[in-house]
Amino acid sequence: MYFDPLWLVFALPGLALSLWAQSRVKGAFNKYSKVQTLRNVTGSQVARALLDSQGLYDIEIEETQGFLSDHYDPRNKILRLSPQVYRAPSLAAAGVAAHEMGHALQDAGGYAPLQIRSALVPAAQFGSSLGTWIVFGGLILNFTPLAWVGVILFAAAVLFSLVTLPVEFDASRRAKKLLASNGILVGEEMKGVDKVLDAAALTYVAAAVAAIGQLLFFVFRLTGGRRR
Repeated sequence: MYFDPLWLVFALPGLALSLWAQSRVKGAFNKYSKVQTLRNVTGSQVARALLDSQGLYDIEIEETQGFLSDHYDPRNKILRLSPQVYRAPSLAAAGVAAHEMGHALQDAGGYAPLQIRSALVPAAQFGSSLGTWIVFGGLILNFTPLAWVGVILFAAAVLFSLVTLPVEFDASRRAKKLLASNGILVGEEMKGVDKVLDAAALTYVAAAVAAIGQLLFFVFRLTGGRRR
């Protein structure tokens, strides 16, 4: 198997966007993690207040290890926050905690895109880990049907990344609305949260662009790119 320079044509947009998005996220989080909230509330306190305001008293909040490893676990109804968010009374922590609470609110309300994404998790994990290797195996063996099986598997991962977009954007929208309506953040504070959450949203866009580029490369190679 050799390196195909054509891959760069399909991959570079996603790679460039990913690097830019990661830079935006780190910059925004580092900046606003140093700006304390006027009410001196930590991320865990923000999440608890918002959950309780929506009647979601049964959802637990736990501290989890890892930098920005924050996530909502819909199976166990637990909102897990990284130390940088759980303990910090910063604008960045408030924004991230509220965003994850937005996922809990989606789950409670039966938000369709979230349900679809959850159902796609097994197929997406399998497709992203094995789909690429199966495609390459089919190309090496010159066995096109096998390569197409890999493409179909990888397409599940692409679909997952696309469904993720409305899920993440909606969670941020809910977070911003609730932070303001509950009086947790006021005035200029919301601008900092906007910067943090908007930067984070770019990472999901970048992931989708990268996945689509990879899928298009596979399809191109199988439908015409291998012809001399």
